[in-house]
Amino acid sequence: MKSRNWVFLFVTTLLIGIGCAIVAGLISQFPETGGVKEFLIYILGLVGFGALFSVFSQMGFFAYLTVHRFGLGIFRSQSLWNGVQIVLIIVVLFDLFYLRYSAFHKAGQSLASYSLIPAGVFVLGLLVAYIKQKQTNKGAFIPTLFFMIVVTTMEWVPVLKTNAPSAMWMAFASLGVCNLYQILMLHRLIQPKSAAKSKTSA
Repeated sequence: MKSRNWVFLFVTTLLIGIGCAIVAGLISQFPETGGVKEFLIYILGLVGFGALFSVFSQMGFFAYLTVHRFGLGIFRSQSLWNGVQIVLIIVVLFDLFYLRYSAFHKAGQSLASYSLIPAGVFVLGLLVAYIKQKQTNKGAFIPTLFFMIVVTTMEWVPVLKTNAPSAMWMAFASLGVCNLYQILMLHRLIQPKSAAKSKTSA
């Protein structure tokens, strides 16, 4: 990837992360008391929060690109590497349910409340993987699904441990949208213009 494309991806992802944190923060916990000064301080805090998780998202994205190349090199087979990724996806989704349930479940709470998060992450991953496949090729489906589920969850773990709903959803909004944006922008930034033109005209 050219340096100017990397800078473009970094800046736009940063702004998206900040914007998502602000929107999610105002929706989940709008400050009803205090004056303009307190409101601006709250917005400034959301900006910092969104910027931080945007950077987490970008670190995870480039780490996965490296891991993906290593995986292909080690297993020497796209189908075998895909199989490993599918197993890891299943493990992470199960852990996303079981570990939170075992850590935070209280008497009287239903299992459904702990199933919503892994189900939501899975649906988001499927949607993004489907779009990525349509825009590129079938081979992109499993890697994209792995990235959106496994990597997003790993980036989300520090906030999941707090079990604070407001912080959890602000972090997920920033991470989910930033990861979605990066994975769908990748082929546009690295694809040669000539190939893009030929694909468009085909």
